[in-house]
Amino acid sequence: MRISEFRNGKAEARFRAAYEHALTQLWPGQRTTLDVPTRFGTTRVHRTGPVHGQPIVLLPGSGGNALMWHAYVEPLAEHHPVLAVDTLGEPGASVQSAPIEGGHDAADWLEELLAALDVPAAHVVGCSYGGWIALHHQIRHPGRTAALTLVDPAGLADAGRRFYTWLVLGGLAALAPRPLRPRLARAVGNSAVLETELMTLMRASMGFRRRLPLADTLGDEQLSRLSTPALFLLGERSALNDPRTVSERLHRLTPAARVEVVPGAGHALPTDDPAAVLAGILSMSATQGR
Repeated sequence: MRISEFRNGKAEARFRAAYEHALTQLWPGQRTTLDVPTRFGTTRVHRTGPVHGQPIVLLPGSGGNALMWHAYVEPLAEHHPVLAVDTLGEPGASVQSAPIEGGHDAADWLEELLAALDVPAAHVVGCSYGGWIALHHQIRHPGRTAALTLVDPAGLADAGRRFYTWLVLGGLAALAPRPLRPRLARAVGNSAVLETELMTLMRASMGFRRRLPLADTLGDEQLSRLSTPALFLLGERSALNDPRTVSERLHRLTPAARVEVVPGAGHALPTDDPAAVLAGILSMSATQGR
């Protein structure tokens, strides 16, 4: 059975300590921590904000966890319940117990999670791989999601050599001494490497074996079934999505969706232009609240 897990107990203990330290540093405010059982494993969720209102569910990108959204939690939680999720199978506080073998399993995991949290109409925000999960979920389980904000999501085009080169170079930049990172971040186009606490957490996750499926490209028929209001935020300089090609495809297949290209931003959109991402999320929440 292939599941994501730590290489050994020492690697897990090292990561857990780094995770708790990062959580304390990056999310010092009040929160409720939930461990939600699903048939794929136990999912860690951090909940904050008001009790009532449409929840905003935050899904991180590949290799990340709920803490990637730390700068967004406070402004989002002013008027909305916020559920920040450690995606099952990623390095975080969730514990996988059964394999996730494709988009259908990832969608079923999210459906079970939202049902267990008693969230009948969520505004799901997904970044990169998290956006891919959100798309599969809405298509496979229509009705649970009331709105989508997809931040340079995977699944809209095939990931090519340029994207994997960007990933490798970003990883190398994250391992460089801190004084060198600003220059390297500009050179490789990845502002996420400037997040010191998250990069420390990333290094602590080296002993984690991630065994999740690759993000496949959704077909035309699948995208044409996207029925919920959706905002696609694309980085103008994204290493994953060509904004012109993807925008044309989305306008053709999902004419009700909004597509916005963020000038100057790359695939690390949440750190490249947090103001644009925050404005996009809040605009979708405001639309649903009318």
